[in-house]
Amino acid sequence: MAEAVADRLPTRFRVGVDRRAVAAVAVLALVAVALAVGGWWRARPQSVAAPAGQVTGVPASGFAMSAGAPAPSSSAAGPAPAGGPITVHVAGKVARPGVVVLPPGARVADAVQAAGGALPAADLATLNLARPLADGEQIPVGVPGAPVQAAPTPTGGPTAPGALVDINTATAEQLEQLPGVGPVLARQIIEKRTQLGRFATIDQLRQIRGIGDRKYSDLKPKVRV
Repeated sequence: MAEAVADRLPTRFRVGVDRRAVAAVAVLALVAVALAVGGWWRARPQSVAAPAGQVTGVPASGFAMSAGAPAPSSSAAGPAPAGGPITVHVAGKVARPGVVVLPPGARVADAVQAAGGALPAADLATLNLARPLADGEQIPVGVPGAPVQAAPTPTGGPTAPGALVDINTATAEQLEQLPGVGPVLARQIIEKRTQLGRFATIDQLRQIRGIGDRKYSDLKPKVRV
């Protein structure tokens, strides 16, 4: 190699040229070329397959997702849980008698508390404070002779076949299941119940406009207080 380099030199430069020096220069040149080729080889573009499950796309906004960011959901949020607020009438010996609105699952104790709490002289023995509330019912607090009430049928649901309808706790929908009772008469029954505080006897249905002797005789065996 050194001899070939020396032979290519012009004649005027061949004099005094050390063949070992020429060889060293040639070796250095080869090393430089090898390093340049190796660097180019390592720096060339390469295609790399993405691991399975890794997000490789870029959103339309032009910003790449960060590795810790959750993937966007393909659907909107689910509907809110079923059930709505419960409206009841708290009457009797409470600080603020009247209509209160409570969240689903509320109980008699919650209704009494929402009405300002029972008065000191109120006898709560007639109340089942742990009973779940039904929409549209009335809660008599400290009313003499008021029976201890069991849990009513589900809110707004139909009364079980053959079961008597409690006219003191029934909703408008449950009252409409009675013979000859439509939306207007059901509303009048609830308004009368609110006016009285509670029905003491079934006979008080006669005081409602639209309930004559015949309709009363149809209702009497199907209701209770």
